[in-house]
Amino acid sequence: MTIERSNPEGLHATPGYHHVTRVQADTLVYLAGQCPLRPTGELAEGGLEGQTAQVITNIRTALEAAGATPEHVVRTVIYVASPDREDLSAVWTQLNASPLGPAFTTASTLLGVAQLGFPGQLVEVDVTAAL
Repeated sequence: MTIERSNPEGLHATPGYHHVTRVQADTLVYLAGQCPLRPTGELAEGGLEGQTAQVITNIRTALEAAGATPEHVVRTVIYVASPDREDLSAVWTQLNASPLGPAFTTASTLLGVAQLGFPGQLVEVDVTAAL
């Protein structure tokens, strides 16, 4: 399996992610959008920071179950239920500073959205990995 990440000339500089991720792999792993739900099914407490921490835990658990690590991630889409760019930036910073950080050096998209699937849910992350 090979993963090549690049930022082609002619595209803007990025805050850590790559514009292009080229993958040659035997297996692709698609995670369902990981929500800030604890194993009990309850929404994580602690607002945006607490929910983001739970999403990080959930992604790490799901990747491990698939035999993958953050370095195997080839695409992420981050959804934040907020129109405030400071909230989006805070989630991006927390994700990158976590043990999951290498997952966000690949092709990534960060979106502010009107709402997510569960009442009170503030963040969700969609992840694709290659093995």
